[in-house]
Amino acid sequence: MASTNDLKNGMVLDLDGQLWSVVWFQHHKPGKGNTVVRTKLKHVLSGKVVDKTFNADTKVDTANVDRRDMQYLYYDGAGFVFMDTSTYDQMTIADETVGDAKNYLLEGQVATVAIHDGTPLYLELPASVELVITYTEPGLQGDRSTGGTKPATVETGLQIQVPLFLTTGEKVKVDTRSGQYLSRVGS
Repeated sequence: MASTNDLKNGMVLDLDGQLWSVVWFQHHKPGKGNTVVRTKLKHVLSGKVVDKTFNADTKVDTANVDRRDMQYLYYDGAGFVFMDTSTYDQMTIADETVGDAKNYLLEGQVATVAIHDGTPLYLELPASVELVITYTEPGLQGDRSTGGTKPATVETGLQIQVPLFLTTGEKVKVDTRSGQYLSRVGS
């Protein structure tokens, strides 16, 4: 149990049996009336974002969400197997929970897994990952770095747009939030 005055970004609230993460909050004192706390809450499982206003000093239930660094080991057909880097315990996480993060996961990569009551809720990846281009059409003579883009497939199977000068076998940095090419990684 916590007060709305104690809210922080990233805090997870249990509202009517559903888990909501605080994305943004602001204390607001109108000219007349009581102080309120305006919030943007993101549903932990569905990702839906809603605006909710609380009276100041209202009691809200907080959820105990454990964030652990876990190393991705392999995909076993039923889910993604991760190992806790501190206890070496292994956990299989369902495809639905991993979601689009699978496009950026490589064996041995470390991700943060949020767990509530023994159930994995979601994965947090680093802002960018380095992936090798497994296939792309060759660029044409005269292609320049300021030119257009072309499709390329990276080692996880994700298809991204890259500059024309890149070739198969090169390593690139990809934004895990948008799936966009960021830069070439030097050899």
